[in-house]
Amino acid sequence: MMEEEEFEFAEDLEAILHLTPEVQLAIEQVFPSQDPLDRADFNAVEYINTLFPTEQSLANIDDVVNKIRLKIRRLDDNIRTVVRGQTNVGQDGRQALEEAQIAIQQLFGKIKDIKDKAEKSEQMVKEITRDIKQLDHAKRHLTTSITTLNHLHMLAGGVDSLEAMTRKRQYGEVANLLQGVVNVLEHFHKYMSIPQIRQLSERVKAAQSELGTQILADFEEAFPSQGSKRPGGPSNVLRDACLVANVLDPRIKQEIIKKFIRQHLSEYLVLFQENQDVAWLDKIDRRYAWIKRQLVDYEEKYGRMFPEEWSMTERIAVEFCHITRVELAKVMRTRAKEIEVKLLLFAIQRTTNFEGLLAKRFTGCTLTDIPGKKRPESPLEPTNPFLEDESSEDVGTEKDEDLAKPRKPKAPDNPFHGIVSKCFEPHLYVYIESQDKNLGELIDRFVADFRAQGPPKAGTEEGGAVLPSCADLFVYYKKCMVQCSQLSTGEPMIALTTIFQKFLREYAWKILSGNLPKSSSNSGGLTISSLLKEKEGSEAAKFTVDELCLICSILSTAEYCLATTQQLEEKLKEKVDKILMERINLTGEMDTFSTVISNSIQLLVQDLDAACDPALTAMSKMPWQSVEHVGDQSPYVTSIIMHIKQNVPIIRENLASTRKYFTQFCIKFTNSFIPKFINHLFRCKPISMVGAEQLLLDTHSLKTVLLDLPSIGSQVLRKAPASYTKIVVKGMTRAEMILKLHSLTFKGSEPEIDLFV
Repeated sequence: MMEEEEFEFAEDLEAILHLTPEVQLAIEQVFPSQDPLDRADFNAVEYINTLFPTEQSLANIDDVVNKIRLKIRRLDDNIRTVVRGQTNVGQDGRQALEEAQIAIQQLFGKIKDIKDKAEKSEQMVKEITRDIKQLDHAKRHLTTSITTLNHLHMLAGGVDSLEAMTRKRQYGEVANLLQGVVNVLEHFHKYMSIPQIRQLSERVKAAQSELGTQILADFEEAFPSQGSKRPGGPSNVLRDACLVANVLDPRIKQEIIKKFIRQHLSEYLVLFQENQDVAWLDKIDRRYAWIKRQLVDYEEKYGRMFPEEWSMTERIAVEFCHITRVELAKVMRTRAKEIEVKLLLFAIQRTTNFEGLLAKRFTGCTLTDIPGKKRPESPLEPTNPFLEDESSEDVGTEKDEDLAKPRKPKAPDNPFHGIVSKCFEPHLYVYIESQDKNLGELIDRFVADFRAQGPPKAGTEEGGAVLPSCADLFVYYKKCMVQCSQLSTGEPMIALTTIFQKFLREYAWKILSGNLPKSSSNSGGLTISSLLKEKEGSEAAKFTVDELCLICSILSTAEYCLATTQQLEEKLKEKVDKILMERINLTGEMDTFSTVISNSIQLLVQDLDAACDPALTAMSKMPWQSVEHVGDQSPYVTSIIMHIKQNVPIIRENLASTRKYFTQFCIKFTNSFIPKFINHLFRCKPISMVGAEQLLLDTHSLKTVLLDLPSIGSQVLRKAPASYTKIVVKGMTRAEMILKLHSLTFKGSEPEIDLFV
């Protein structure tokens, strides 16, 4: 029974001491131990086996039991001490809690006392500072009242002085006083309900109105609108009046500027009336010379009268440009039939030069009237470029060649570009028609020169090179494009583009396609026996060497035209307005030159192909069933190789600058020759086994020649392009397989067999 009770006690104790893994891990971290008895998975059997691994070790069992009992007694003592120590913990905790509550109550009482004292102190401070605040408010109100009374005194005195100075025309003092009065009056906007303040404000407005009317009358008296003479002149009174106008309503300033400029340019309207001889385009220089003199005269006489920020010199020049544009447009509409190209270009050139001078002298701030935009500071001494010697501009004005020279492109930041020259745009059709006529004559001259000089000769620098007329055409195109873009970037550029397209097509048709040699379908009428007996060099190519050079030259020229036309399209799109860019399209013309290139390559292929036709015909009619032994390559192979060696080096040499098109020629020839060769193989019937072996040898010889075709006859050996080599290997391998299949079939058949039927 004792043992059973101990066993049940052990089971109950194990159930009670079973801890969760988290608690066990925490205990191990706080109290690390290497003792097996402290492990959660302690096993008594394993522990005993560890203590007594063998039977001999049982001799020490008493010592082990004594050690364990001693350890148990120590643990019991420790547990007993801890349990006894915990009996007083609850009582100590309650005592500590009571002490904490008492301390909190004492602290709360002290805080309340501090708060009461703070409220008493605040009340005391308020009572002390109440009188100080009242004094501060009184001081602030007194200061405001004194300031307002001072402003009122200044305003009243200023208005009286302003009215008196206005009557005496003392504009110098008025300019400074008026601005001060206006600034002071701004402080009284919130007091306008007071009758006296409102009365002073009305007096200021009346004084401003009177000043404006008076200043305009003074300028009208000094610079009368009627008549070209100027009885008045610059004076200190008018200079001070301009300073006053800066403070008055901006409309006063604008009216002064408008009247002065109109009076200053009244003489111009009389001198260059529509019915006057000097109004026509051939004397357009006189217009610009007149305004140059007027601007110099203005700077000398009136430069100090107007404030610098008014930019009067620029305003006069800008108004002159507007008037000139209107007058020139009017006179050109009236005499439109008298406008010639040289006269129009002369007028445009002089006008654009004048606009360039304006850009050098002025900033263009009056064109946009941007508020706050200031002109760069300049000395008061005249710095007008119009003072430069004008004789250099007049020299050579009658020379026609100067008109054809393209001028420098206008600066992109020239604010005056087109301010006058815009009037010429409706009449640029004269220039476009002239270019149409000039280009037509240029194409006719190219045709005549080609016929007179003849095609390029083989062995010369011209052989296979780009035709000189091509470069001349595009140089003229560039000159026309630059010239027209300086005149206009709108519809005239589109019209010029149409002209370019027209003559690009004519050049392709008349100069390039029109001069390609004509191919003939006649193969030459050679007999089989004569072809088999021909010797190397006895048969001439279908095209002569000069004709081959001509075809290559036309091909190179077409390639140059194709690339340059693409560049021309890009340049035209850069010159024209953005909204018109989509209307510029030279794709059709580039396709035309591509067609010329394809036709030229096709002619070269047809020529070499036709030269090989008699040899292939002879191959198909040879008695292959009578061949008794396999020898060297057959005569027809020798003939084909001879023609290839004659033509290909010439073509390669003349297409050295356009290597890709020579490669195209080789590919096209191979694509044409190999199917034709296989077709003639099928016509060779009947064939003996020896004949098939001879044909196989001939096929291998042709394959070798075709693989070397791009570099045949050249001292510099170049590897053929991979695409070309693939075509040759694929085509000739098919021919070899046909012949090999015939040989294999022949071994099990009769000596003569018609395999290809």
